[in-house]
Amino acid sequence: MGRSLERRLIVLSFATVLSFALVASAGGQKADAVPAKGQPVNADARALADVQARVAEYVALHRKLENTIFKLSKDSTPEEIDKHHRALAQLLQEARRGAKAGNIFTAPARSVIRGLLTAVFGGPDGASMRASIMDENPGLLRIRINARYPDSVPLTTMPPQVLEGLPKLPDELEYRFLGDRLILMDVHSHTIVDLIDNALGRR
Repeated sequence: MGRSLERRLIVLSFATVLSFALVASAGGQKADAVPAKGQPVNADARALADVQARVAEYVALHRKLENTIFKLSKDSTPEEIDKHHRALAQLLQEARRGAKAGNIFTAPARSVIRGLLTAVFGGPDGASMRASIMDENPGLLRIRINARYPDSVPLTTMPPQVLEGLPKLPDELEYRFLGDRLILMDVHSHTIVDLIDNALGRR
């Protein structure tokens, strides 16, 4: 199989799984109407749809809390932005006291996402994408769910091919790699919402 065809098939498989996820999140009965041979895809779709639902629940909390603190403007200073981030982080940490890994990425979702990333990094551009990620990746650090992303640690590059295979996120959240972990980070509060261990896979 040629490299270009292989890549097209990988992207197509991502699109199929994610499209089923969107249908499942809109109404689970529609996903169940797929023929029996599609059941493995439906299981993956349901796992990703569950992630989307949990993300939506988190973002609703984020927006509710953010509306209780002072607003930023286009003229806000770096000091004001940092103060806003830290104030929101404190509110989220209090509201999510006891949060742990798996609150967003359930066990089935972690399995699906690891599989998607394995396919991406096993493709023709896998080595170069891994290199771009590892260029700024500090390696494994001790981190906690609901804690602030380390201020001294740079944010890794996220190649578009990687983002194509992951559940889409609202503006409040983004994916990053830290060591071999896939981090779900709150952009406005710089807190770690959830993570997946061993997501980057082996070379």
